[in-house]
Amino acid sequence: MTILTIAGSDSGGGAGIQADIKTISALGGFAASAITAVTVQNTLGVSNIHDIPCNIVAEQIDAVLSDFAVKAIKIGMINQADLVDVIASAIKKHRVEYVVVDPVMVATSGDKLMQNATIEKLKKELFPLATIITPNLHEAAVLLGTAINNAEEMESAAAKLGSFGSKSVLIKGGHLSDNEMIDVLWVNYEAENEEEIHTFSVPKIETKNLHGTGCTLSAAIAVFLAYGKDIPQAVELAKKYVTIAIAAGKNMHIGKGNGPVNHFFDPQKLRINNQNSKTEK
Repeated sequence: MTILTIAGSDSGGGAGIQADIKTISALGGFAASAITAVTVQNTLGVSNIHDIPCNIVAEQIDAVLSDFAVKAIKIGMINQADLVDVIASAIKKHRVEYVVVDPVMVATSGDKLMQNATIEKLKKELFPLATIITPNLHEAAVLLGTAINNAEEMESAAAKLGSFGSKSVLIKGGHLSDNEMIDVLWVNYEAENEEEIHTFSVPKIETKNLHGTGCTLSAAIAVFLAYGKDIPQAVELAKKYVTIAIAAGKNMHIGKGNGPVNHFFDPQKLRINNQNSKTEK
């Protein structure tokens, strides 16, 4: 089962393409990649970004999609506005079944990873092609032009983001000042003309090793969708994977700043009863 990740390269190895490949591999998939940018970064921050020419990105994507039976695509860092058109065209041409869009705007360190012009193109060109989009609180606020301060506002914001055309929206609430990690999923069941809201909650794990958690989550969702799980199931399993990966890596000392999670924990742990998590409709 092949998953294509379209994202930037993180020289520190904790986020971006590197996190995606680790996640897809840990969950039993085969990871193919198209690199959109090369970032100069470590656990302390991003010091430079080199964009890959759009035609080279397009050729990477086409090389993979014309040869591999790709079940799902995960899209991460897109710094150039013109690249949105390239990726959207490839999705339409090859008709990949599942598309996960993680609108990566800011790194864990706070460094900006997306041009303003790209944001508007994302909403118009890529979101309508997405199975799910996975913004965090800050990204969702930028996309909507309004602050989001609590779980109730997250539900409203998720539905508003859904109006841009994606089948579902997951707003990640890790930046809420609370002891619970709350994520809100909005799903549009177009065939039944129904919408659902799901809330996922797990206790917050105290650690500075959270670099790449958003990339890891979106890549895991792509894998579980490719396995045939429905959207709420894919999100629930992906969140379980990330939660265990954070716990498994919370005491690691890699770099001097925000370290990565442990992608390669014992996979048997995914089978345990997650008694500390709850999902509500």
